[in-house]
Amino acid sequence: MAEFTLSRRALLMLFGASAAVPALAACGSSVGGGQSGGEGGEGGPVKVGLVIPQSGVYAPLGTDMQRGWDLWLQQHGNRIGGREVTTVVADEGENPQTGVPAVQRVLQADQVDVVVGLVNSATALGAAPLMSEAKKILLVANAGAADITGKSRTPYVWRTSFQNAQVAAAAGPYLAQQNIQGGVFLIASDYAAGTEVRAGFKAAYEAAGGRIAGEAAPPFGSTQDYQPFLAQIRQSGAGAVFCFFAGAEAVRFVQQYAQFGLKDSVPLYGSGFLTEGGVLDAQAEAAVGVRTSLFYTDRLENPANTAFVEAYRGAYDAVPTCYSVSTFDAAAVLDRALTSATALDGDSVSAALDGIGPIDDSPRGSWTFDGQNPRQMMYLRTVEGTPPQLSNAVTAELGEKAQV
Repeated sequence: MAEFTLSRRALLMLFGASAAVPALAACGSSVGGGQSGGEGGEGGPVKVGLVIPQSGVYAPLGTDMQRGWDLWLQQHGNRIGGREVTTVVADEGENPQTGVPAVQRVLQADQVDVVVGLVNSATALGAAPLMSEAKKILLVANAGAADITGKSRTPYVWRTSFQNAQVAAAAGPYLAQQNIQGGVFLIASDYAAGTEVRAGFKAAYEAAGGRIAGEAAPPFGSTQDYQPFLAQIRQSGAGAVFCFFAGAEAVRFVQQYAQFGLKDSVPLYGSGFLTEGGVLDAQAEAAVGVRTSLFYTDRLENPANTAFVEAYRGAYDAVPTCYSVSTFDAAAVLDRALTSATALDGDSVSAALDGIGPIDDSPRGSWTFDGQNPRQMMYLRTVEGTPPQLSNAVTAELGEKAQV
């Protein structure tokens, strides 16, 4: 895939694309470094750099991520793999120009052993050479570009979240099975994540016998009025729409979709970020009935999620999101890895991550690593309720999906 870059006008987008940065000098020894944890034993302390957005348009995601991390530590006595944890929180900001230096600082100035977090995919790809040079592990808890665990894969970068096309492709066979008259219209913002989503959904949908009625790629970060695209949807005769929008664009598209009169006649589907977190409250009544694919919703009925939602609500008076869960699970897999790893260096921890097997006590349901990316169940979710009490209810299981 060609390289892409993000600009500051990329309002409230959750994903980016690749960015090249030179590898920097290796970091020195870190606290706890080189001490053996042994099988189930207790080693020295571990220092973790939690690099998340604390300012800018991504800050709400950073809040959810930190809450997930902090909750796991609170529930486990501030220990991971038997080691006392020191967390150094650094501000990722909104793009790789701020995010990559933040990773560099925690590696070099703070001498962390592991880095967790990252919302922006360009930051994750830009940070990968730093992690390789330092021979330390990065656990990506959000960024979704395929290259992170695909073409630009390194043994030092693992992901506990999702891959863009993985989420969208899960919905393809389901929609094909619905025998939608007129086919599905596919629309996603014209940038890296949108390109991955369109390709992933289209391939899965057509392979299952579906027909694409039309496609559109509104300009990313600058489209305020979707009416021309909504008119194109209506003229196509499509029986349903699958879309990818996030943040402010998700709010505008869902509201304008309803205002244009399509909501009641052409069902709207999309990747789960369309209705995840704070955007759902902003969309209000317009979001009711919208269906999305994603690996998590707080409405999942399993013992781990019931306990997680109760604890999260109790701690933060808020509903957890997929961003919270991905970071909660980053702590969980790191705990498993450090329990068996012989040392804190990246090679030892990477080998341990490769051997941890199923994570069977996650709020999202059981999942496992497949090529350093989660193989996980995807769910079809439907927005239900009355504003301001809206939620993504589980409609169907879409099957286990790995990286596309």
